[in-house]
Amino acid sequence: MRGAAAIVGIGQTPYYKRGTSPEPELKLALRAITAAAEDAGIDVRDIDGFVSYASERSDAPKLMPGLGTRECRFSSLVWFHGGALPATLNLASMAIMSGQAEIVAVYRSMAEGSSQRLRVMVAQGDTSAQYLVNGLDSPAQILALRSQRLMEHHGVPQSALKATTQASYYHARNNPHALGRNIEITDEVYDNSRLISEPYRLFDCSRENDGAACVILVSAERARDLKQTPAYVLAAPMGTMQGGGALEENWRPYYATAGQKELADRMWRESGYGPQDVDVAQVYMNMNAMGIGSMIDHGFFSFEQAGEFCTFENLIAPSGRLPINTSGGDLGEGFIHGMGLIPEAVRQIRGTSTNQVPGAALSLVTGGPGDIMSSTALLGSEGTL
Repeated sequence: MRGAAAIVGIGQTPYYKRGTSPEPELKLALRAITAAAEDAGIDVRDIDGFVSYASERSDAPKLMPGLGTRECRFSSLVWFHGGALPATLNLASMAIMSGQAEIVAVYRSMAEGSSQRLRVMVAQGDTSAQYLVNGLDSPAQILALRSQRLMEHHGVPQSALKATTQASYYHARNNPHALGRNIEITDEVYDNSRLISEPYRLFDCSRENDGAACVILVSAERARDLKQTPAYVLAAPMGTMQGGGALEENWRPYYATAGQKELADRMWRESGYGPQDVDVAQVYMNMNAMGIGSMIDHGFFSFEQAGEFCTFENLIAPSGRLPINTSGGDLGEGFIHGMGLIPEAVRQIRGTSTNQVPGAALSLVTGGPGDIMSSTALLGSEGTL
């Protein structure tokens, strides 16, 4: 599966403040998919596969009339939540490898005006009574429990959270499409921002926006003949750890991180690379401490090293040890269930990011941390094959 498929097109709508999109979810999805096809130089009618995740409602039968789809040969949804983001690349690659589809659109669309708030869409009927009777009815509250343990038991300092926020908003300032581009997170701004759910302050939390994004995948052979520089899928495993699953805060042994250790180990084995080789990372940050846990699980640093590693200088492009979320990410750019992370990972391989890491050849995308199942993916340039 290593390098058998590649991303050749990316498309995104503007980000809107939640509930303010002038168009419904379905039309946003159509716009993003059409833009991705145009970017790839592919007739949008030739897309024959569709993959999304979580609570996506713009399914293939609804999309086909608007796109003029000639034939749909493959359509699938990854069941779990934001953790499923990179897993979509796994499904799309398998469909292409097995001959079930030739051109696959991976996409996500959200618009509160025609749907519901993401928290409701994701958690409705999926938050057990054990949480609800104890007053925990939002992801921020649940993940705050895990982050408190990360900090109080494992010793990760508040400065690490601040650094990830400041790096994200620093990158957003150079991205004309980022909703946080006009916000400068100084120490004073961060320290005085209101608490959401301890230890999370306002800017530690992801945005919740209306919008859509899409990437187009084809076989590696076909990718070489298209107009854009391909970003090859080197590995994109999905799953959950031993002792994981829907156990309501009884995970062992990775309660305080992201539950991605085994996933990351599989990804390094399958790709042939390790954390020391990664040039840039798009880290899913529904909440930033969980993103720090994801980086620990991927082997970039240990609990004890988190404070030393997670500094503003280390996390920013172009010269940081590990530049993260170079479009602004979920914190500073916008949040449509993490889907904006994959296009930015591709831009880094193409060399077209607004915060480009020079010569970036290996670009990581992590899935939602702390989800009951998750995934992770490593994209590479042709030279990494």
